[in-house]
Amino acid sequence: MPGTRVFAFCGKGGVGKTALSACLARLLSADPTRKVLAVDADPAMGLADALGMAVSTTVDEIRTGFIGEVKAGHSGTRDEVRARLDYAVFSALAERDNLAFLAVGRPETEGCYCQVNEFLKEIIASLAGHFDWVIIDGEAGIEQISRRVMERVTDLVLVSDPSARGLRVAATLGQVADTLLPPHRAHLILNRVADPQEARDPHLPQTIPLAGRVAEDPLLRRCDIRGESLLNLSASPALEAVKALLPRLLEK
Repeated sequence: MPGTRVFAFCGKGGVGKTALSACLARLLSADPTRKVLAVDADPAMGLADALGMAVSTTVDEIRTGFIGEVKAGHSGTRDEVRARLDYAVFSALAERDNLAFLAVGRPETEGCYCQVNEFLKEIIASLAGHFDWVIIDGEAGIEQISRRVMERVTDLVLVSDPSARGLRVAATLGQVADTLLPPHRAHLILNRVADPQEARDPHLPQTIPLAGRVAEDPLLRRCDIRGESLLNLSASPALEAVKALLPRLLEK
């Protein structure tokens, strides 16, 4: 998928990865000439709510259905399985204008079924190639993105709050990503900053460029409490902060 930028958001749980993923999707999809794919790779599927997207089926549900067919001996030939999986994944997309959404669902269930898993990874990678930008809201670890979603992440966005633990997790994930992901750009976003002095914390990783800081935003919190889509948010301090750091994220 040459030319496609794939942003994978990772970090400790509770640091605001989903909200920032949604903000980036909102900002990038504002350009009607570009196509954006948002992938919810967290089993909790918070990105679906943050974007106001209705999920008809998840990749894991597709996988489970096909595994059932394999067990029953009704899967068909290799080409038939690939074609039906391909159709199922494309049918699972939710779309709003130039923004598409795909939910991965739960972690893989017991059993290998490597052919189905590999087909799904290839299909998602092929799907991503139809978009200019792909945004993945991941779990706390990086392994799941490499193993289950795609191996072509171009930009790892590590999110942390100002806590020492959050920053240590971000630094560790950055190190792990260097072994699991292909060559990529790494960015650190310091989120939920209440005090400017927190942004000068000595625990900031020295090996990961700081893309920017996002202040604690009560408007995002209100949207979260009410279950409202961030796509409908007219303006907010966090949205403006992500917009300000966008040039750093998009630079080549």
